[in-house]
Amino acid sequence: MIPGILGTKLGMTQIFDESGVAIPVTVIKAGPCILTQIKANEGHKFQSIQIGFSEVKESLLNKPLLGHLKKSQLPALKYLKEYKVTSLEGLEVSQKITVDSFEVGKKVSISGKTIGKGFQGTVKRFNFTRGPMTHGSKNHREPGSIGQGSTPAKVHKGKKMAGRLGGKQSTIKNLQIIHVNVNNNILVVKGAVPGKKGNILSIQREEN
Repeated sequence: MIPGILGTKLGMTQIFDESGVAIPVTVIKAGPCILTQIKANEGHKFQSIQIGFSEVKESLLNKPLLGHLKKSQLPALKYLKEYKVTSLEGLEVSQKITVDSFEVGKKVSISGKTIGKGFQGTVKRFNFTRGPMTHGSKNHREPGSIGQGSTPAKVHKGKKMAGRLGGKQSTIKNLQIIHVNVNNNILVVKGAVPGKKGNILSIQREEN
């Protein structure tokens, strides 16, 4: 069984169940993907498969990646992802992977890059409390003291300070599949997933 699939986030909306309750959902364009490589135990530490997604022009890929795909007579694929598998039975290179292998009601984990918010201060990044706004105070959103004086005369690593916020890999677990549209390769899951519209996502089955 294929453990996962790649896709892009189309956006969020809401649907209504039979009792009229609104359910927030995320719509994902999942696949179709192509199985690009099978790694068996003999030459590798574990069994896994590699899948590719989003066909592009050959000029957009570097030569090592293009050679890797051409070795198996595959088209130029922009995204590659590896998944561990317990069995390789029924799997072969160039096999097409679509959303028809997912079932409504099952749970999945979805990974992607969160929305980047640029360089942010400590109030927004770590929810620091601001300073007094009146009585002559000039410390409103500044971080304040960051060291301990002459001993140890340095700033410890990992200090919460201003810096880049977002743009990191994140995984949301236990998302329920609400709807599967095989004809249009659409997967609808309950709740929010990382990233903005058009973000590349990895949808992986959860072990029940």
